[in-house]
Amino acid sequence: MNLVCLDLEGVLIPEIWINFAEKTGIEELKKTTRDEPDYDVLMKGRIKILQENGFTLKDIQDVIDTMDPLEGAKDFLDAIRAFTQIIILSDTFVEFASPLMKKLGYPTLFCNSLVLDDKDVIIDYKLRKTNGKQFSVEGFKYAGCRVFSAGDSYNDLNMIINSDHGALFRAPSQITIDYPHLKNVSTYDDLLEIIKDFHKA
Repeated sequence: MNLVCLDLEGVLIPEIWINFAEKTGIEELKKTTRDEPDYDVLMKGRIKILQENGFTLKDIQDVIDTMDPLEGAKDFLDAIRAFTQIIILSDTFVEFASPLMKKLGYPTLFCNSLVLDDKDVIIDYKLRKTNGKQFSVEGFKYAGCRVFSAGDSYNDLNMIINSDHGALFRAPSQITIDYPHLKNVSTYDDLLEIIKDFHKA
């Protein structure tokens, strides 16, 4: 059985934190896993900024409600679903993702969760599992699947490297410099062709 694992933000939907940063004018919130490899450092910095500025989960959700998937993302997923299975492996949070999953046709999503206080303020986050993307891929392979993975950030590299095959999608130049052996494509059509070739192999 073949299985396609995809990152979410930057691959299928816009970066949620960047959209929130643009809405609030807080430039520091534009930093993502494309810039900071250490996810814990990134998230603790985000939470601190939210608390200092008095933002709640609802403030972020209100921005998410205005967002749409990247152009062509839904058609891309539908094309893959016509011949194999997809699982989204993301470091986003279930509290963020639901509205956008509806717009993508409800693909299966493995992600993390937030810890809130009684005033809806984000005080921490809870990983589904440390290195969850990598362990998910390894688990799927152990269950007998051939796995193809694609993503755009540092936190996708272990997922891609531990898959049977994979590619970067619109990754920043520094990642392509650091990992020149990973193919980096910029269109859904090109990524779909690679996935189809993997499926036929």
